[in-house]
Amino acid sequence: MPDAPDTLTIGERIAWKRRRRGMSQGVLAGLVGRTDDWLSKVENNKIHLDRLSVLRSLADCLDVSVGDLLGEPTMMQWSPDSGTRTVPALREALLDYRQLSPFLSTADDEPVALPVLKSSVDDVRTAYQESQFGYVVNRLPAVLSDAQTAVRSSTGDDRDHARQALALTYQAAATLLTKLGETDLAWISAERGFHLAQDAGNPVVLGSLFRSLTHTLLATGRYADAVRLVEDAANFLEPGLNKATPTYLSVYGTLFLTGSVAASRSDNRAAAQTFLTEADSAAHRIGQDANHLWTAFGPTNVAIHRVQAALELGDVQVAIDLAPGVDTSSLPAERRARHAIETARAYNAWNRTDDAMTALLDAEQFAPEQIRYHAASRNLVRTWVRRSRGTPSHQLTGLARRMQVAE
Repeated sequence: MPDAPDTLTIGERIAWKRRRRGMSQGVLAGLVGRTDDWLSKVENNKIHLDRLSVLRSLADCLDVSVGDLLGEPTMMQWSPDSGTRTVPALREALLDYRQLSPFLSTADDEPVALPVLKSSVDDVRTAYQESQFGYVVNRLPAVLSDAQTAVRSSTGDDRDHARQALALTYQAAATLLTKLGETDLAWISAERGFHLAQDAGNPVVLGSLFRSLTHTLLATGRYADAVRLVEDAANFLEPGLNKATPTYLSVYGTLFLTGSVAASRSDNRAAAQTFLTEADSAAHRIGQDANHLWTAFGPTNVAIHRVQAALELGDVQVAIDLAPGVDTSSLPAERRARHAIETARAYNAWNRTDDAMTALLDAEQFAPEQIRYHAASRNLVRTWVRRSRGTPSHQLTGLARRMQVAE
């Protein structure tokens, strides 16, 4: 099925895919338990549809992915940080045949020292948290290659440390690729990282990779599977809670935050609340916001996820009441921008378009790449452009141009 143009809104994509399946509005609306009038309003941008549980139902009926309706993956723009080789270069690194066996590695591979490798992993993880996506995608292929070589060439405890470094590098790749809508590559990265974490035997790193697998399940619309994975991972980590370090608690709590998103997208209100309560308990044991193993975990991140869960469950007024009271100033740029996107979604659902646009524009100042590449913000801007009567405002036109979503 041909891809829809990148300038289409979610509603227009639904119409595009529906017509190519030879389905009438009445048939598709009936399959998802809605009226013809509702679907007509969605396809004509009178209703902005971004509840992912509903999008999943529509995608299933159309036999497409959720990403197909969201307009993913997103093509990265070239920048001084990214250069002119972005996701394709990372794809080549992930699909390098030499990873299949140590016998296929080249003889001239020169391993880097483990402290240097760990520093490189820290560098890309920190850059991701600062929403420097171009820099991350540019650096990841080389860091992956160095980490793979380190695993092949090391022995004993050094090999376990190298495995942990490679697992965390794969996690960084999975996290970025999920943001860009490259879900298949994200799953490959998360799965490889998970297996390496298992081999290394570090429960904290393994717990962190559990979270990456959950994120990739979310990105592919497998919400119920993601809930079950969180439950299984929590059972695995629970025995270590009695003597848990702040890092262990951060990994454990962040896993439940991811689970709260999965549960809310499954319309499982009870599970979403249970997961948020568990995360809140872990956050209070730590006592403050922290960033152990790049989790940005603490009471503030729990509050951010309460807003997101409310939105996914359709409790828009709850989200609007909560969102302005969350002070994200102490968190990394990625978390601050993510909260801004959720705030914009909430305002937009209540037809407060000016407030929604202000939230995105403010976040664009400190996290431009995240605002421009995230599917939720891109779809909001597409819809606003379509709804504009006459010429869109200067601010909206500029934002749409920077995102490259306008015709």
